[in-house]
Amino acid sequence: MKNKLYKNILLVFISIGFVACEDYVDYEASEGYTIVAGDYFTKAADYEAALVGTYDPLQWNIYSVMIGDMASGNSYCGGESATDVIGLQKIDDMIHNPVNDQLESTWKWMYEGINRANYLVENKDKVDFSRKSELYGEVHFLRAYYYFELVKIFGGVPVFTESRLTAGDSATLSRASASEVYAQIEADLQAAIAALPAAKSLDGRATAFTAHALLGKVYLYQDKFDEAASILEPLVGLYSLAPDLQNVFLRSGENGSESVFEVQYSKNSNWFDWGFPQGSEGNFGIIHHGIRGYNGSVYAQGWSFNVPTQELYDSYADGDSRRDVAILDIVAWANSTGAEYTEGYEHTGYFNHKYIPRAGSTAAQGELNYEMNYRAIRYSDVLLMAAEANNRKASADDAKAQNYLNQVRARAFGNSSQASSSTGAALTQEIWDERNFELAMEGHRFFDLVRTGEASTKVSGFISGKHEVFPIPQTEIDISGLTQNAGY
Repeated sequence: MKNKLYKNILLVFISIGFVACEDYVDYEASEGYTIVAGDYFTKAADYEAALVGTYDPLQWNIYSVMIGDMASGNSYCGGESATDVIGLQKIDDMIHNPVNDQLESTWKWMYEGINRANYLVENKDKVDFSRKSELYGEVHFLRAYYYFELVKIFGGVPVFTESRLTAGDSATLSRASASEVYAQIEADLQAAIAALPAAKSLDGRATAFTAHALLGKVYLYQDKFDEAASILEPLVGLYSLAPDLQNVFLRSGENGSESVFEVQYSKNSNWFDWGFPQGSEGNFGIIHHGIRGYNGSVYAQGWSFNVPTQELYDSYADGDSRRDVAILDIVAWANSTGAEYTEGYEHTGYFNHKYIPRAGSTAAQGELNYEMNYRAIRYSDVLLMAAEANNRKASADDAKAQNYLNQVRARAFGNSSQASSSTGAALTQEIWDERNFELAMEGHRFFDLVRTGEASTKVSGFISGKHEVFPIPQTEIDISGLTQNAGY
């Protein structure tokens, strides 16, 4: 996280026996950590340092964000060629299989976060200190976040909560059902809500309201609309929509008025390692979205992945300011500024404007150290979730749903000209569509299409009964004998 000595924290985690970044979650774990922990967890500062390490895997989770738009049809994989990051290319084309480096990395990274959270749980009773309850509220939130990323990508996964996975556990794992994973997520978030304060102690730290927002999303993914409406309602009015949406995605807009939860990145660390690119403290995902061969002002060059489609660009109505926030028209930009660029694979003429490399926002090893935060939950997302929950709950409140939807639209168009008066299923569809206009290129679209049942009609190559989830990595099948998802 920002404002910390990464190297010192890394050494702490190595010293207490966490799995190295290249190890799988369920094998080659050190068995000596239980001995070292007795010497390590002796004061409050030790717990705080371990908590910072538990936040770290949030920074690594770059592929699920890109997959959320690539798999949905909002964007093409792009890159240099058809074989550039082949795992993402296959997901884009809906021909992915269990041998996929990007899915495997996501699995490992999220379980590393869970392992770190569980290690704190395992050592909870060694020391008492004044912030202990609040700190463990953050631990519960983080574990819920990591399990949510896993269940929405892979479906049911192994669940363990009492201690860190050790080498001897590799042959004992089995997959919990998706409903069982969700039950654990709900329990963790309820514990987080009970323990956390309303105000964050530092930017990027979880709060009770952050946990409310994530729990609301977890309920929506399970069609628990009454529960979602109830848990999201206290958040309405606590945040505000920034007048200029573009500023939200600039450095100056980080942790602003509509930030519910942001993953923090910094360019201040000089540490980098191409063998562990996501560990530099910078946002390694940003370089993927850059303009290939770019020479000009404002932006910086990159690898031309995750390029928005013409269909997405054309889907925005006239006057909707969100189109140019989400999508950079490179042809128009070059014509107006004299900038130069080269065309990458699957070039569309468009780039992800929300998470694009900008001049001056990186340091040290430039590709690895972009400082741009990932806006994991924005207030507009909360409003649209609350709108959907109120529209779809047992006793629908469409007036409230319209109100929340129209707040988002008013910011987009600068007036109330597009205010909705729809009800019932028509309003539901408007809310679903609005989520894409508002959240395009932020990694949510594919998972929204799956949970709402629209993926089979809107994603080219989508096979119902298979593509709702991604395959369990083959390495996990081989090591632990986990069952594979249907169709893979």
